Amino acid sequence: MFGTESSLSMFLNTLTPKFYVALTGTSSLISGLILIFEWWYFRKYGTSFIEQVSVSHLRPLLGGVDNSSPNNSNTSNGDADSNRQNVSECKVWRNPLNLFRGAEYNRYTWVTGREPLTYYDMNLSAQDHQTFFTCDSDHIRPADAIMQKAWRERNPQARISAAHEALELEDCATAYILLAEEEATTIVEAEKLFKQALKVGESCYRRSQQLQHHSSQYEAQHRRDTNVLVYIKRRLAMCSRKLGRTKEAVKMMRDLMKEFPLLSMFNIHENLLESLLELQNYADVQAVLAKYDDISLPKSATICYTAALLKARAVSDKFSPEAASRRGLSTAEMNAVEAIHRAVEFNPHVPKYLLEMKSLILPPEHILKRGDSEAIAYAFFHLQHWKRVEGALNLLHCTWEGTFRMIPYPLEKGHLFYPYPICTETADRELLPTVFHEVSVYPKKELPFFILFTAGLCSFTAMLALLTHQFPELMGVFAKAFLSTLFAPLNFIMEKVESILPSGLWHQLTRI
Repeated sequence: MFGTESSLSMFLNTLTPKFYVALTGTSSLISGLILIFEWWYFRKYGTSFIEQVSVSHLRPLLGGVDNSSPNNSNTSNGDADSNRQNVSECKVWRNPLNLFRGAEYNRYTWVTGREPLTYYDMNLSAQDHQTFFTCDSDHIRPADAIMQKAWRERNPQARISAAHEALELEDCATAYILLAEEEATTIVEAEKLFKQALKVGESCYRRSQQLQHHSSQYEAQHRRDTNVLVYIKRRLAMCSRKLGRTKEAVKMMRDLMKEFPLLSMFNIHENLLESLLELQNYADVQAVLAKYDDISLPKSATICYTAALLKARAVSDKFSPEAASRRGLSTAEMNAVEAIHRAVEFNPHVPKYLLEMKSLILPPEHILKRGDSEAIAYAFFHLQHWKRVEGALNLLHCTWEGTFRMIPYPLEKGHLFYPYPICTETADRELLPTVFHEVSVYPKKELPFFILFTAGLCSFTAMLALLTHQFPELMGVFAKAFLSTLFAPLNFIMEKVESILPSGLWHQLTRI
């Protein structure tokens, strides 16, 4: 034992300051190279090389299985490629399920004293109304001329007064629409006004349909009358849905889609999907999805998350993360998880609302696809449908965050869909009342532990190299003290072993 201590002391005493400078410099160089390689690998593949090796090679040797992040890179490449072309990054869409201002939005204001709609959102609605409900020939009819000015009014009471003024002159479909949307305080009142608007709207539509080919002026008038009729029928269907007559609403929506199949900009199929889910008619939901969840059509949270819900419904009641980690995912479970990953990549803000990790607010009248505004609009109407399917929210909770391990770094690069637009946060702040709502932003990928560790190691060794170069004698003293302290537990153990074993046996072992 004494010989071991003397050898260690002799070795430490023979080390010169130059050795410590070389040692720390070499350590700093090696850790720096590891850091550069780890950072390059993370930028290219989105994960740590050391972590990847440990998961891929060491974990199987230890008996671990990782089924939480199935690779779906080949299933929707066509979808991604087709959507990368000519994508309008931050196009704002009319919310297919937008509420009624008088019967719903204003009621919220009366109770809370808060304005649920932003000026930007209402201004977009005013532009929509002028586009859909007016045309160049409105000056011919006095009532239409009044309504053309009414849609431009910023003051709600001025708009309502103008609508009443137009109705005093003659029956006017757009005047009834404005009163149903903004003056009616209940859905029942709104429905009565829309039924009156329907009678006038159908009469105007039939009349302009016969004259549409006579001139461009009549053609524009017929286009306006078509928009008015479709809007009225759609809102009547939504009134039926809100009043509990869901089967009637489904029939009205189906008839409307058959009568006007080319007006896809209204996204009436999203209203139909929500009503069919309320009826728990999952076979018809799947049929609608098969028609509209197409590569050539723009996606939406309603399409992606409804598809995920149907696949989750097949396995969620018996799904257990512990059992899945032991035996691996079945084919049906794999399909459900892949559908959830697809939905989350399209709009990553939805799960926090479905899992009630974040409070819901009233949805805006316009939404930004893949943004927080779309997530609010979807969850506001579909949360009940997820709750109705046993275990669906549990499956979502266990798997949704795995999506971000599949997307290359940076996350905005995209995987199954075109890259996530960087302007969504700005647009959502315009659409949502940020006074009482914190806008969700796209989740940022955190640096892996091993990159942080190697960065710290590199910095530490570089500091040691610098200090050793500047103060070689002092750092040599510190190094000797550190090594002595490091070997102290070993010396203590060897002393105990020597005291227990016979001296002759210990001498023979040391010679060996």
